[in-house]
Amino acid sequence: MIRYTPSGMPLIDCVLHHTSEISEAGQLRQVELEAPAIAFESVALRLANGRLDETYRFTGFLANRSRKSKRTVFHITRFESIAN
Repeated sequence: MIRYTPSGMPLIDCVLHHTSEISEAGQLRQVELEAPAIAFESVALRLANGRLDETYRFTGFLANRSRKSKRTVFHITRFESIAN
């Protein structure tokens, strides 16, 4: 759900879920990860209108949630829908 900062900037908090298979030490490994994420401005508005049943590729960076927080989140700077 979209919300707004005190200055009126749109922001959305979400949790990204990743699943894949990767080779590690000669063995196939299932990888599953859930990571907290945040998006601002136009990215937040687009994400709020996105479909939950689609698969997306996200671009961004890991950083603290804010200057005062020690909690690490993925800051989404761009995303695109990809074929399932």
